[in-house]
Amino acid sequence: MRIGLFNLVFGMFACLFFVSSSYAQQISSSELINNTKKYNGQVVTYQGEVIGDIMTRRDYAWVNLNDGYAAIGIWMRKTELKDVKYFGDYRAKGDVIEVTGIFNRSCPEHGGDLDIHAQEIRKVLSGEPSVNRLSMEKFYIGFFSTLALLFFYLISKLLRHKRK
Repeated sequence: MRIGLFNLVFGMFACLFFVSSSYAQQISSSELINNTKKYNGQVVTYQGEVIGDIMTRRDYAWVNLNDGYAAIGIWMRKTELKDVKYFGDYRAKGDVIEVTGIFNRSCPEHGGDLDIHAQEIRKVLSGEPSVNRLSMEKFYIGFFSTLALLFFYLISKLLRHKRK
């Protein structure tokens, strides 16, 4: 009975150790960019907003993820993008996804670019369309500033003309 209990406890600790060590810790773009040698070839987890366009290459695609500081290129299977609906630009706030994959400081497969080759992708937050409305306050400030500049320009022209 003691041996059985010991094996059970030992087995539980072993499972916890392997489960906790198999997942990469989430990391920021700043950390990756500032420590490229440290993370080169390592499995990392990176989260950010999908921005720009999808650049497809046969069964794969390039996607840029921006975590608020910088964007990092992600190389992934095209099929992994089936749940991504919004891509960040001036018309929309992009979906936020979490990518676990191999970080490459200078990827030999992709011309020496810094990238992450995705192994696992998870959608964290759905994006949404942006409603960019014209601020009337900003419009009036711009309009009257332009009028004032034009007025001062014309006055300076008249004063120069009178001096001659």
